[in-house]
Order: sequence, then C-alpha cells, then structure tokens
Amino acid sequence: MTLRKETSFLAVGLVLGALITALIFVFIQRSHSSRGGGPGNQLVLKLGHSLDQAHPVHAAMEFMGKRLDELSNGSVELQIFPNGQLGSEPECIEQLQRGALSIVKTSAAAMEGFVPEMAVFGLPYLFRDSEHYWNVLNGPIGKELLDSGGTVGIRGLCYYDSGSRSFYTINAPVSDPEKLQGVKVRVQPSRMAMDMISTMGGSPTPIAFGELYTALQQGMVDGAENNPPSLLSSRHYEVAKHYSLDEHTSIPDMVIFSESVWVQLTPQVRAWVEQAATESVEFQRTLWIEKTEEALQQVEEAGVTIYRPDKGPFIEATKPMYEKLSGQPVGILAQRIREVK
Repeated sequence: MTLRKETSFLAVGLVLGALITALIFVFIQRSHSSRGGGPGNQLVLKLGHSLDQAHPVHAAMEFMGKRLDELSNGSVELQIFPNGQLGSEPECIEQLQRGALSIVKTSAAAMEGFVPEMAVFGLPYLFRDSEHYWNVLNGPIGKELLDSGGTVGIRGLCYYDSGSRSFYTINAPVSDPEKLQGVKVRVQPSRMAMDMISTMGGSPTPIAFGELYTALQQGMVDGAENNPPSLLSSRHYEVAKHYSLDEHTSIPDMVIFSESVWVQLTPQVRAWVEQAATESVEFQRTLWIEKTEEALQQVEEAGVTIYRPDKGPFIEATKPMYEKLSGQPVGILAQRIREVK
C-alpha cells in the first residue's frame, strides 16, 4: 500500500508540474504578445466602431490596418469589428477603458460622456469653414483635447473628418428652425446635441445608430441629422426623403486607444501605431471629400430632395446656447476656438 501511495503521489506531482509549466509558458507567450511580441509572435489589436463597411471612415481604418501590417512586417494585426458588433460607441469606449478593446473609432459627441470638454464640438456653427476646422484640430487646442482623456484611461490618436451634420426627415424639409417644432429628431448620446434640438424647438430622441433605420421606418422618430456619406451607407435615405443642408455642426470622428493597453506596448509598436494612424488621416480626408459629393449625387438619384436653406435663422436660433455657456469651461473653450485664425 505504501508503495502504491508513493507511486500515486508521484504521478499526481508530475501531472501538476506539467500543468504549471504549461500555464507559465502560455502566460509568457501572452505577455510577450501584449508588448509587441518576440520573434514569431503576433500582436492583435482589436478595433470596434458602429459604421458600415461601405463608409469612407471604415476604409480609413482598413488603410490604417494595412499600414500597421506593413510597418511591423506582419507582427502587428489590426482586427476591425464594424457595424456595432461589439456594442454602441459609449459601450465600446467603456470596453476600451477596461482594456478589452485596444482601439475605438468614435464620434467626439459620444466622448462627451467621458471627457466633458468634448461637448464643445456639439456647439452649432462653431467653425467658420473647413480651413478653420482643421486649423483647430491640428493646432494646440486639438492636441489638448486629444490628450484630455488620459485621466480616464483614453489616449487620443487622431481626428477623422466627419463633415457637417444636417437634418434629414420623413414628412417635410427643415427649411428653418420653426419647422422643427414638435419634430422628434434622433440625436447622438450627447447632452449638447439634445440641447441644440431643444433650443430650436424640436424633440431630441437619443437612439443607437444601428437601431435608427427601424426607428425611422416605424415612425419612432420623424428624422435625424448626419453627414451625406452616413445618410447613404446607412440607407436611411430609403425612408427619409428630405435632406436639408443647414450644416449645423462639424463634429469630428476620433480614433482613441486604451491607455491600459498602450502602456504595455514597446516604444517601437507605439511608433508604428502612431505613424499608421497619422497616415490614415490624410487618406481619409481626401476620400471624405470625394465620397461626400458621390453620396449627395446618389441619394438624390434615389429620390431624396436636397435643400440648401439659409443658415442665418439657424445661427440666430442657437445663440442662446452660447449665452448659457458664457464663463463656463466649455464656453471659454468655444471662445478660444473662435479666436483661432
């Protein structure tokens, strides 16, 4: 019996030892991978976003992934999960904070719930024109806002052009703010977006982008607001046939990185990520201009009537938003932005 017991203990010990050795090996492999890997290891960075694969912003992220693959000689892979597969924008940002996602493409509007300063982008008619817009984003204020999420686990990488947002509706065009009285308008998960619609007399209704087609179809909302490529790729034009180009806001898209994942990367991998992101910006800006014109033409051919209302009444109607924010941090930031040449 003694010999059998000793043999049994020895067998158990050998099995446990083998298991522990295997677990240590797996841990080391994963540890190497999370830091960019050693020879033969591949680092996989997961990116979540809510747009369709046909959207030009998705094309920019594919470009970023291709460049990352080229720069790293195949040692870093960008896995992209579009169409809200991993959740809404706020849900993806929360996953990024936990390190479950490495990268998220989000509208700056959705960032408002995590970084209050981002609310400034939701102010209507904040930018004079495209040149002013990019001077701000590429200047000190833009960099300041990219860095502002560091305390909540979010590292800003770059901005993507998201054009200007305008109203598209089912029953009648929004030719002036008075036409919004009592109209249910889908908005992004942003307090500023809700305030803007309310200020103009509409009824703001936050709905996830992926659920908006059905909401329009079933009459849960009377309309929404977005840029031309999004109107096309989402197929919302099949339901909403009136598109009023009042161009009330220019809210950039952002590519953000998980701070908890970033600190685990080697300096070389960080440099590759930053270079790929920077190069994707130029690609995306050029593509955006092209796709915006194409989108307007295609939705018009599909039966959408495009209107170009006078922006003056819209600007006048939203002035109280600036007055309310006077002296507050977002109001002060808005004034700084308006002073940029």
